Amino acid sequence: MIEEASRTIDNALRGVKVLIAEDEPEIAEIVEAFFKKEEAQCLITTSGIDAIDAARWWCPDLLVLDIRLPGRDGLSVLAELRSTGKATGVLIVSALGDDIDKLTGFRLGCDDYLVKPFNPLELIARAKVLLGRAARQPEHRTLGFGTLRVDLEAFRAFADGVPLTLTPVEFRLLRLFVERGGRLVSRAQIVDHALAGDAYDRSVDPHISRLRQKLESAGAGVRLTSIRGEGYRLDLVA
Repeated sequence: MIEEASRTIDNALRGVKVLIAEDEPEIAEIVEAFFKKEEAQCLITTSGIDAIDAARWWCPDLLVLDIRLPGRDGLSVLAELRSTGKATGVLIVSALGDDIDKLTGFRLGCDDYLVKPFNPLELIARAKVLLGRAARQPEHRTLGFGTLRVDLEAFRAFADGVPLTLTPVEFRLLRLFVERGGRLVSRAQIVDHALAGDAYDRSVDPHISRLRQKLESAGAGVRLTSIRGEGYRLDLVA
């Protein structure tokens, strides 16, 4: 049992998506390098506004968050993230080390708090414990993009908390677009993943059209954009 728990912790960062919200380039690069050694995927943002946007479309597993960010501070980012219901792990890394600062961070929903200057190895160890603990919880996978939530266990989708009435094909389509998080989805990918590979290319369009209408009617805050000759992309509506 001890060995199994140790393996879970040791491999906790492999393949996970880590969003680093840090406006000091040297610190951001060091943090990125140490996470990449653990085979994590990394994305760096340097402002609070960019961090919020990235959390919406990239759907990270872990957010390493500085408090003193330009535009919107880290606590504002954390509060908005938690208000959307996202269960993203949040590890604050800040020069603000007073008890009141830490308590504020935990009250707003951070999972851990590390004071600068810090040892990068301690950061990695804390991140492994945080994500390893999450991995041991009963899995209930939910995908998110903007106001959209796709519950993979319940086979249900929501726009801003309101259930969407979707056919099985439309549900698989929405799941595919949300998983891609604002990136292009080719027609071939749609046929293979949403239409079970047993449809022809032009049969994609009616399904896309119906899903687009339902998202617009629900005021989901997203738009299915057609990329001529390539496929489709799910975009956030400003």
